[in-house]
Amino acid sequence: MTEAAPTTQLPADWRDFYALTKPRVMSLVIFTGLCGLLAAPGTINPVIGFTAILCIALGAGGAAALNQWWEADIDAEMKRTSQRPLPTGKMQRTDARDFGILISAASVVIMGLAVNWLSAAILALSIVYYAVIYTIWLKPRTPQNIVIGGGAGAFPPLIGWVAVTGDITLMPVLLFAIIFTWTPPHFWALALFVQSDYAKVGIPMMPVVKGAKSTRRQILAYSVILLPIAIAPWLIGGTGAIYGISASVLSLVFLALSFPVAFREPAEGDKMLPEKRLFGYSVLYLFALFAVLVVDRIAAQYGAAL
Repeated sequence: MTEAAPTTQLPADWRDFYALTKPRVMSLVIFTGLCGLLAAPGTINPVIGFTAILCIALGAGGAAALNQWWEADIDAEMKRTSQRPLPTGKMQRTDARDFGILISAASVVIMGLAVNWLSAAILALSIVYYAVIYTIWLKPRTPQNIVIGGGAGAFPPLIGWVAVTGDITLMPVLLFAIIFTWTPPHFWALALFVQSDYAKVGIPMMPVVKGAKSTRRQILAYSVILLPIAIAPWLIGGTGAIYGISASVLSLVFLALSFPVAFREPAEGDKMLPEKRLFGYSVLYLFALFAVLVVDRIAAQYGAAL
């Protein structure tokens, strides 16, 4: 990180602070955390459940703000991120840092006091994982940054589950593993068509360091691994057939879309449609997979009540 910061041209307002939280990414975090909470065995008071999801959102937003504080100089050089609040000079860099620390700390304390301290500890770990381990340590140093750093985005369903049960079992660990395995093919599909941005700022993303061909093969490899991990909750008896069949179909489509990405040689000027298609589907995939998890849980509860 360099200490230079863009000259502030406009006063920051709430929209700029909201943008620091990466709302589109946060929507997936909130959704998977909520699904983990709803799919967990047992019940939770609705107010406490809402508090747990709010804390997950605040923690994710705080980590995102700290990520943008640290990478403000890098973001300014990348087309994809150049319009964020810090590169455009809409706020002071220290304001983003202080905002990130404040809402991160608040999320952990409130989670501990209102829900339970195990979920608060995991939330704290997820914030440190993303803001420090991934952003500061892994991202600028290794092409395995996304593989190892994928754990940061995999915590929400685990936190949601623990908010209800107060303990960690195999099922929430599998939910963590699904997102952990999903992250590399999801992100590398994006990195393939924005790799020039990463190359320009010296970030060693896989396509930049190992080349597009190696990255494409690894996308396929992770897509293959994702299939059995996605259906594992069904195989261990943690879900019913609704989830199992849906997870199988969704994962097979994911795998099918990874093949044209893995085995093609794009020409100059190629619009990267297979890569964009896989990236778009990967977002839909995770939303659908976790939605079906909740539907399966509701169906099981309804069947047991009859």
